[in-house]
Amino acid sequence: MKPMAARQGIISLKIKDAASLYNAYMPFLKHGGLFAATAQSYSLGDEVVLLVTLAEETERLSVVGKVVWISPIGAQGNRTAGIGIHFNESGDAEAARSRIENILAGTLTSERATHTM
Repeated sequence: MKPMAARQGIISLKIKDAASLYNAYMPFLKHGGLFAATAQSYSLGDEVVLLVTLAEETERLSVVGKVVWISPIGAQGNRTAGIGIHFNESGDAEAARSRIENILAGTLTSERATHTM
């Protein structure tokens, strides 16, 4: 039996405010990452292109990453269904991580629960 090749998908993500960004951001990943609410089925390792619009910004960020977290529909604790995408090591990903962390400055050490932890 051959292993299945990882799929690629494109997800457009509009994050309306800093609280929503805090809930979606995954700072514990080496290159950073975001949780994207979706009912579409993905597998761990699938490559995803994220088109992200942050709060008040008009420029859309394009970041490639891999699925490292899955919250299925009907997950325990009323968790939002979706996937966590770990940004690939690239200039685009580093720029996105830097912009996200600037917006979240001072809240990254908070103990508030997020979509993933």
